[in-house]
Amino acid sequence: MLAKRHKFVTLRNITMEISVEQVASLLGGKVEGDGTARVNRLEKIEEATPGSIAFLANPKYLPYIYSTSASAVIVKSDFAPEKPVKGALIRVDDPYSAFARLLEEYEKMTAKVKTGIEQPSFQHESASYGEQVYLGAFSYLGENVKVGKNTKIYPQVYLGDHVEVGDNTILYPGVKVYANCKIGSNCVLHSGVVVGSDGFGFAPQADGTYKSIPQTGNVIIEDNVDIGANTTIDCATMGSTVIRKGAKIDNLVQIAHNVEVGKNTAIASQAGLSGSAKIGENCQIGGQAGITGHLSIANKTIIGPQAGVPKTISQEGKVWFGSPIMEHKDFLRASVILRNLPNLIERVKELEKKL
Repeated sequence: MLAKRHKFVTLRNITMEISVEQVASLLGGKVEGDGTARVNRLEKIEEATPGSIAFLANPKYLPYIYSTSASAVIVKSDFAPEKPVKGALIRVDDPYSAFARLLEEYEKMTAKVKTGIEQPSFQHESASYGEQVYLGAFSYLGENVKVGKNTKIYPQVYLGDHVEVGDNTILYPGVKVYANCKIGSNCVLHSGVVVGSDGFGFAPQADGTYKSIPQTGNVIIEDNVDIGANTTIDCATMGSTVIRKGAKIDNLVQIAHNVEVGKNTAIASQAGLSGSAKIGENCQIGGQAGITGHLSIANKTIIGPQAGVPKTISQEGKVWFGSPIMEHKDFLRASVILRNLPNLIERVKELEKKL
């Protein structure tokens, strides 16, 4: 239910070429066609040129495999072409994951490893950081901050007092982490992410005003979490807001106080999770979905885009659409009825005239 954000990179500045057979070996795939062909870049299948590698994962792009000029195309192992394909085929179990692996290798080849401390920047005398760390200009490390080895803190990142950041984590420019929050290892937080800002806690008063409720908790982000640009994760009123291992959170997502996001759950852009909601493991939440507070979502739940979730979902593995939500099959039936509603109204009017 989540839209995959395809990244296509042209390796035109890379002079090293490798054979299709070498690429297949890296991916654990099998070559069908010319394995000696040389490639040096990754391109979209509909725009690919000789010397490039493309991939086919979405059936919508199937027609392009017969017209593409790519020297090789990564396809699913059981792909059966209906007519000849110009380039070689690299057969793998999961083309999308295989292409992602190539992108990872590309980053290793081309990334400039940043290390050292740029000035001006501030590190409190009690702050500590590991080997091969990078602290960009105008970054701020508060009292008793701990930063792991090989972690990259880009310019204008703020780490409040007693913040902990694990190994091999990247905080891109402008990330703000409030006091006492913890971020694990191998995480990526993109620009504008705010971790630990106050939860939306206000008590209505008799005179119609609101009294602010102190938010005394923190945020805990476990290992291998990716968080997109301008996402906000509020601290807990008491205790912790928790993002479990392997969660993937898109840009512009709002996660309120005391929420728990389960392991390997993916949340698309502009979704909102209200306070104290508990999201299970391996869930998918579509863009602009809204989750009401103080409810639970079972493991492996899929929630469609713009869905409204007002109640607990207790059965695992169900697919839900609509606002308020209904099971996917019911949503499809309701959509058909809704489309036919104007015609039904006209028929009722005609019947009323006859009566």
